[in-house]
Amino acid sequence: MSEWTWEYEGYDPAAERLREALCTLGNGYFATRGAVPESRAGLVHYPATYAAGVYNRLESTVAGRRVVNEDLVNLPNWLLLRFRLRFADGSAGPWFSPDARQPFDQRHTLDLRRATLTRTFRFRDAQAGLLSVEQVRLVHMADPHLAALRTVVTAEEWSGELEVESVLDGDVTNSNVHRYRSLDRRHLAHVRTGASGTGAMWLSCRTSSSDIGIGMAARTVVPGPPPASSEPRPSRLRAVHRLVVPVAPGRPAVVDKTVALHTSRDPAISDPLGAALDRVTTAAGFPELVDSHVAAWARLWRGADVQVAGQAGRILRLHLFHLLQTLSPHTAELDVGVPARGLHGEAYRGHVFWDELFVLPYLNLRFPEVSRALLNYRHRRLPQACRAARAAGRTGAMYPWQSGSDGREETQELHLNPRSGRWLPDNSRLQHHVGSAIAYNVWQYCQASGDTEYLHTKGAEMLVQIARFWADSAEFAPGLDRYRIRGVVGPDEYHDSYPDAARPGLDDNAYTNLTAVWVLSRALDLVRRLPAWRRQELFERIELDSDELPKWEEVSRRLRVPFHQGVISQFDGYGDLAELDWDAYRTRYDSIRRLDRILEAEGDSVNRYQASKQADVLMLGYLFSPAELRTLFRRLGYDMDDEVWRRTVDYYLRRTSHGSTLSGLVHGLVLARARRAEAWAYVQEALAADIADIQGGTTGEGIHLGAMAGTLDLVQRGLTGLETREDALGLDPVPLPALSEYGFSLRYRGHWGVGIRRRSGQLEINVPDSEESPIRVVLADRAVTVAPGETCTLVLPDS
Repeated sequence: MSEWTWEYEGYDPAAERLREALCTLGNGYFATRGAVPESRAGLVHYPATYAAGVYNRLESTVAGRRVVNEDLVNLPNWLLLRFRLRFADGSAGPWFSPDARQPFDQRHTLDLRRATLTRTFRFRDAQAGLLSVEQVRLVHMADPHLAALRTVVTAEEWSGELEVESVLDGDVTNSNVHRYRSLDRRHLAHVRTGASGTGAMWLSCRTSSSDIGIGMAARTVVPGPPPASSEPRPSRLRAVHRLVVPVAPGRPAVVDKTVALHTSRDPAISDPLGAALDRVTTAAGFPELVDSHVAAWARLWRGADVQVAGQAGRILRLHLFHLLQTLSPHTAELDVGVPARGLHGEAYRGHVFWDELFVLPYLNLRFPEVSRALLNYRHRRLPQACRAARAAGRTGAMYPWQSGSDGREETQELHLNPRSGRWLPDNSRLQHHVGSAIAYNVWQYCQASGDTEYLHTKGAEMLVQIARFWADSAEFAPGLDRYRIRGVVGPDEYHDSYPDAARPGLDDNAYTNLTAVWVLSRALDLVRRLPAWRRQELFERIELDSDELPKWEEVSRRLRVPFHQGVISQFDGYGDLAELDWDAYRTRYDSIRRLDRILEAEGDSVNRYQASKQADVLMLGYLFSPAELRTLFRRLGYDMDDEVWRRTVDYYLRRTSHGSTLSGLVHGLVLARARRAEAWAYVQEALAADIADIQGGTTGEGIHLGAMAGTLDLVQRGLTGLETREDALGLDPVPLPALSEYGFSLRYRGHWGVGIRRRSGQLEINVPDSEESPIRVVLADRAVTVAPGETCTLVLPDS
């Protein structure tokens, strides 16, 4: 395999869903899983198409309780195309299926540069002998409403006819995640099918409660001489087009299927079905579609690619490929957030969590217009967040842990433990630190892009309202002479309450409190620096009283962070919990990543133990440089030197099961500075998380977009120490021998194509000669100014 291709050989039903997820093709508007075209959803295959932002809400009864869930909707299956052989005596063979007729020499090739998926295989028929098949598909990047599939069937010794059935299938449900099987899963209603006078077949439907209209049209043609017959056959749930195509040695049968998709959420259309029919009727032929699609991807790769040698580089490019398929420049035109599992599956119901915290740092410096659109998704839902805060008795904005269509809290109230079969209360909605992540993203975007207008308007509204929420959530404890934030859950989802407590939530989660301090201090700084007329406008728009600011200042300097045994406590009382016998559990179970499920199935609770699912306290080292972290603690009156941080890192390393794909990523970046010798093992785990499906079956339900994007940021920011500042790029490189050479370009405050490359113990910074102004670069021991057309080469210590 080359550095630009991923190949999957043979046919392994047990691995199909993983391959389908990793071979998903998309363009930011919609994506289609890499299922084989002749398959319908079942135990082996799961063909599915998802359009960004298309959600629907259904009510189910689970464990005797009424629950309502909103899901990203599995749309009609456009990919379905099957074939069979027709013989001279008028008989026909069975429809080809890899499950019924085992193919051989089967190979799927995912070409990242061209963004195509090619499937080749051969099969033997008793009458026709050996036949070979090649299928090439794409989801068009230049026109985000188009997709196409070319099928070529070649007979080596036989002449006859090939019967092809091309289908738009509206009889689909959300069935990708097995543990959701007891929930209502049918989201599509009012399915209609038909055929147009131009030969295109069509399907229209609506989501059952959100009432989003969906229009899909397909044109299935045979290039060159017309087929022997061509017959549309619409039915109630499926639009079917059957063609009979001659095939002979040296004259393969070629069938091209082009599909258009529109929804009622699209701008500048009259109706989705009419738009889809117009688009598919006027679409170019398959070769021309490939050319324009590849050209669009070439433009993306020019500005986005990361060059790293070896297997790590191949994986990073795959991660970038899936990031760009989920969040492309087309996303800038949509009202969507960052789906935690991409547009690749139905896990987490397609919801928006805090994963943008790991995604935006990369996008900020490549596609700032996409970052801005993702922040606008949050800004449009600011009123809903303010209503949620008021309902909780707070001022400001309380963003939901899981967001979907309209910004209400979408976190489920119950979750299933597959080990015990029990439905349990889900308290993860108490992860209010999602608000701090949104504020952090606003600040980082504005620092990277120089978008002062956004910072002073929409960004200021979000930042200030989140600060108000934290100030109002802090309670003064006279006995401690400190403020406290009670009843929350931190990033470590294992702990959602104290042992045997009647109410959920924890007190003084260190990550929550430190990020709240950061938000308050940034908001204060922003308000004070705003021009007087901007400040007045902001205060009037969000009804902010200047009398609130002294409270923000006080909380930001007196919020409590607990310590025990000379380390930062994950939350108040963490050090009092029992120690877990880690060796015993590692001996008894193949994997203890989901230790919470193991203990619950045993009648125990992870809340009783010093055991973390993922980085919690150590997330502070992921977000903040050592200097900035020290400054935050100093603001609170705590002495947090390098030795305290090293002890803290060691302490939690021994007590973390890495039950999240984000955990290895965070630990790898933190250890690159704190304990370099151990960093690479965690970086490798982050790189392998999805391609090796280290969570044991979860990738088939959708990739982990935050972890994928985070590995790119690990190179961009973790290894370089890159910080975007108002007047300079900050760099503080760390050597990681296994990733000692890398290169990328970025956009920084209007500068395009600024190159950063590390090789042979040197760091090169290049400013293209097309730029009009120099860039100031600040390192730990010096500052340099790089003029347009110049390359600055710095010799690095410890290299």
